Amino acid sequence: MSHSEWAESQLAEIELLSSMFPTQEEFEVTDQLALAELRDYVEGCAESPPPSRPQFLIKQKMDTASMKEVDFTISCAYPSDYPSVLPEITVRCSELSRAQQTQLHADLNAYLKESCRGEVCVLSAVEWVKENSLLYINKSSSAALPSKKESASPSEVFSRLWIYSHHIYNKTKRKNILEWSKELGLSGFSMPGKPGIVCVEGPQAACEEFWSRVKVLTWKKIMIRHREDIPLDRRGEDSSAGESMDSLRKFTSFEEAMFDPHGNRGNHMDLGQLYQFLNEKGCCDVFQIYFGIEGR
Repeated sequence: MSHSEWAESQLAEIELLSSMFPTQEEFEVTDQLALAELRDYVEGCAESPPPSRPQFLIKQKMDTASMKEVDFTISCAYPSDYPSVLPEITVRCSELSRAQQTQLHADLNAYLKESCRGEVCVLSAVEWVKENSLLYINKSSSAALPSKKESASPSEVFSRLWIYSHHIYNKTKRKNILEWSKELGLSGFSMPGKPGIVCVEGPQAACEEFWSRVKVLTWKKIMIRHREDIPLDRRGEDSSAGESMDSLRKFTSFEEAMFDPHGNRGNHMDLGQLYQFLNEKGCCDVFQIYFGIEGR
């Protein structure tokens, strides 16, 4: 890629992130001059690549196993030749020790090197942090409170995973997705094509088992774009609303959904029909999470 292509990719990603995290409490560009210089270069108002590097913060709140809300700040700086090289990402959280932060950074970088080299990857990094960072905190909490082991026995959790793939074409993968979801008692749907979308819902352990099988297949890119976790009491009901596991499901079974396939290879779906499908299931908000725009 050329300097101009790198710059275009960087600006496009920043604009996507700012649309997905629209408030300053969620997304903050810490060097506005660098962003202005980057935009001038991309729009042809400057002849040479910008001398400074765009830097920004993404701030997230997450609940630990003890239901305590913790703040995460993901700091990112673009090297001039990003995305040909990885960005500089630092995750900060007051609940993490220095050793835990070091391990989290090592694991995150290993994931990005394996899955995202050569492509914009900040959103993938954010999703990885949301999916994995609480494991470090929860381990810390359980180690710090050994005397309360009996009160920390986990209640059942209902989960819904919204998985995004660059594409799903392969017939064997599509067959695996259908068979594994039924084997594990999960409901939801998969949309083949480009992009590929999979939603699975059911007991958290079954969802995690499904994800562990799917993610190790060969993909150009695959990630959990969004997840929903609802703690249940020991009777299998939502502890706050008294709902059962089955009543929380948006889907009655698992199916492969097609929405007016078109394009030269018939691999693009009508996203308007996808939005209507999600709207009928009561989960249209996820459309903006997937695509960064409101559906209609």
